[in-house]
Amino acid sequence: MATPAEAQSWDLVIEPPKGWFRLHLRDLWRYRDLMGLFVRRDFVAAYKQTILGPLWHLIQPLLTTLMFTVVFGRIAGLPTDGVPQFVFYMAGTTVWGYFANCLTRTSNTFIANAGIFGKVYFPRMVVPVSVVMSQLIGFAIQFAFFLCFYALFWFRGAPIRPNWAIGLLPLLLLMMAGLGLGFGVIISSLTTKYRDLQVLVGFGVQLWMYATPVIYPLSTMPEKYRWLIAANPMSAIVETFRCGFFGTGTFSWAYLGYSAGFTLALLLLGMAVFNRVERTFMDTV
Repeated sequence: MATPAEAQSWDLVIEPPKGWFRLHLRDLWRYRDLMGLFVRRDFVAAYKQTILGPLWHLIQPLLTTLMFTVVFGRIAGLPTDGVPQFVFYMAGTTVWGYFANCLTRTSNTFIANAGIFGKVYFPRMVVPVSVVMSQLIGFAIQFAFFLCFYALFWFRGAPIRPNWAIGLLPLLLLMMAGLGLGFGVIISSLTTKYRDLQVLVGFGVQLWMYATPVIYPLSTMPEKYRWLIAANPMSAIVETFRCGFFGTGTFSWAYLGYSAGFTLALLLLGMAVFNRVERTFMDTV
């Protein structure tokens, strides 16, 4: 027996998602033009009415790298596996910055876009995915900046040895985007009821950075604590990135496989929770 919608031959039927894992991934492709508009909006709006504009993508990692070099390299004397301190810290800052931006920007999806969500229909997942894509533009700028310093130190004879692991960079980007998106949409779903999480996100990301080998190599950690740092899914990503460009770092297929599996499980869980919350979030946001 035909349903009322089928009997009236509607082209599009809008109904609340049913079940946890009806993710409607096809809709993301159908609304790719809208996603492109959101990407442009996020990138342009971030630097609207600023004097330096996109130059902040260069100034922020540069100042952060200089601070890490002085505080952790010169004053604290943390080892860097023989890699020049400046490019060592810039590599960690570049990788961590993309993940942290994806997480923090997607973690307020429901609250920041409640006005749009309440007026017009489109797949809600378009918004956090567009944030991840817009942050990729910033990463590309910072990565090109890193390559300039990398080439400078290389030509000056610094002990850096690029190898085949550089080819894993696209995989590392996918994993960072997946981790940022997964954690971000879960936090965004929870903040519709618990606004305290908005305050904790920035603080938590800063603490998380110190549990990731951004300012120190994993090889310097005591053996009894190394497993704890390796359990952090971002650790293998940072170490693999440094291994590819510097020829140092603790590269392990087991660690990288663990991070990939963690990312996939987290992403599926995050999308399922997001899908569940979007049905009723307008009642609580």
